[in-house]
Amino acid sequence: MKENGHIESNEILEKYDREHNYRIEIGKWAWVVTFFGVALTLFHLYTGYYGTLPSQQQGAIHLGTALGIIFLLFPAKMGWQKKQKSVPWYDGVLAFTAMYVTYHKIIFFDSILQSRISGYGPLDVIVSILGILLLLEATRRTVGLPIVIVASIAILYTIFGNIIPTQILSHPGFSVDRIATDLWFKEIGVFGTPIQISAKFIFLFLFFGVILVHTKIGKFFNDLAFALTGRFTGGTAKAAVAASALQGMVSGSSVGNTVASGSFTIPMMKKAGFKPEFAAATEASASTGGQVMPPLMGAAAFIMMEYLGVSYSAIMLAAIVPATLYFTGIFIGTHFEAKKLRILGVPVSELPSFHKLMMKNGYMLLPLFVIIGTIMVGFTPQRAALMGIVAAFLVSLARKDTRMNLKQLIHVLEQGARVALPIIAAVGTAGIIAGVVSITGLGTKFAAGIIALSGGYLIFALIFTMIACIILGMGLPTTANYVVTATVAAPVLINEFGVAPIAAHMFVFYFGIIADITPPVCLAAYAGAGIARANPFKTGVTAVKLAIAAFIIPYIFIYNPILVLVDVTAVNLVISGMTAVLGMTAVSSSVIGYLIRNSYSWERILLFAAGIMLIIPNLISSSAGLLIMLAIWYIQRQRKDDTGKLNIEASM
Repeated sequence: MKENGHIESNEILEKYDREHNYRIEIGKWAWVVTFFGVALTLFHLYTGYYGTLPSQQQGAIHLGTALGIIFLLFPAKMGWQKKQKSVPWYDGVLAFTAMYVTYHKIIFFDSILQSRISGYGPLDVIVSILGILLLLEATRRTVGLPIVIVASIAILYTIFGNIIPTQILSHPGFSVDRIATDLWFKEIGVFGTPIQISAKFIFLFLFFGVILVHTKIGKFFNDLAFALTGRFTGGTAKAAVAASALQGMVSGSSVGNTVASGSFTIPMMKKAGFKPEFAAATEASASTGGQVMPPLMGAAAFIMMEYLGVSYSAIMLAAIVPATLYFTGIFIGTHFEAKKLRILGVPVSELPSFHKLMMKNGYMLLPLFVIIGTIMVGFTPQRAALMGIVAAFLVSLARKDTRMNLKQLIHVLEQGARVALPIIAAVGTAGIIAGVVSITGLGTKFAAGIIALSGGYLIFALIFTMIACIILGMGLPTTANYVVTATVAAPVLINEFGVAPIAAHMFVFYFGIIADITPPVCLAAYAGAGIARANPFKTGVTAVKLAIAAFIIPYIFIYNPILVLVDVTAVNLVISGMTAVLGMTAVSSSVIGYLIRNSYSWERILLFAAGIMLIIPNLISSSAGLLIMLAIWYIQRQRKDDTGKLNIEASM
């Protein structure tokens, strides 16, 4: 049974998560992949401790080695990974060509710097064109076609912008030589901020997650979630939310989290009485929230740190309240659905003991505390990641089944490189898009377009930005989506409408993330539906209902950024947090259609309005929302139930 479940999970990952479409059998090439994978991980550990190389050289080794591994692992077409028993000769050629054109920046580092003044030679032009083309192909194989299309259109726009018959978009076209060399050799393109942050911080945090997975922390999180919440109403669903929130601390993959946790939680939710679509949606929406869950969050959070020029601890602190509200909304939604369906909790006798669990496995949390502590006391994210890795390695020694011999250590080092491949390719390609914005001045033109469409009203600018983020998120990975929207859209909100920088960047970050559960392209929801044998579209719609907080909260912290800790006092934060939780209760009740009994349509409308009023950090608004919510509660409490008796159930 367990083996069949594992096979099913792999099939779902291959279907909905492009990064799992790698060759299983590659013959003697496996030694080459292992060598480069281990070498890449050791390189990042070494430079993380002793200091990174100049950004262009660090980025070249980071990207070049990753591109080589990608061509050796990922076939040109989905489905071929099961048919091919070795690496085709042409992929071997592409792998080493990609490595050479990237390492070219290191081999001829001084002459390339000089060429920025004197001009690039023919070889430099050829190398840069090949490098960009190979990067796009590697990204297509690991991430998918949409981001490659966006980047390709951006390049074509840079070349042919002078013939576009629109004043807003047109610009003088640039030569292919200039575009290729600018995007490949300068910091404004492929080797810009995103790839530099990936080479310094993101890789190490991903490797930290790999070691934690080896310690079997995922099972501990699941057991811990059931010990904490399993006995309450709808306990299986609440445990799924709690487990996904905990998993989100160490992983930023919506689809990966959905499959990893969902393989265990979704069948249990269905068995308890939840509909398949609801079970799948609960897991998908909770797993998607992992990318906004401190301390690790998604890879984009590290790029946000660099864009805003603030410490990572500031990003973590700003994310705490919104992330809490996000998961609170989903948690409360599962509660109301369980009350509606009369689904009870899991018998205490069938649940793990929290006390025994913490006594036996509580030490597994040590690496997370090390990460949080070192960041909060002022260490760089790079040093915090290294200390977390050391702590995770020590934790792995505590038990015989997680203690690593040499072979297992080599495997973990290789996996550290493998999990980073899609992100490295994605941020490299996102750098192309950001470079085009810089070269052509597209950001200024985009700002003019947004202002023209919105008529100068912030609310309309936010709606247009939200739509753009969700549409981009349907084809771009979260990190790439954030790079694009942070380059183009966030500056508009900051410079033209006076939005607080952290609020503007969190706004585009959130809406890029929730594309994973927003129909029609909602990959996390589809993955959950695959496990639950549910209707994918209905699952996506249900996931949007459960994650409704993610659609509301960003607007609130734009207009009043207390929720992201801008101009906040302790009293204001406590009051705003309490009213926001009450607001999420009302909103969740509205979308589920149940408070203390089934709600009429007019009650749902009033509850939704009351929830919005409560979430807004304003005394008058929150007071009015609370009164409306209490009125609906009182009306439902007095209403007769189906047996003709008064409904006196008052528990929330």
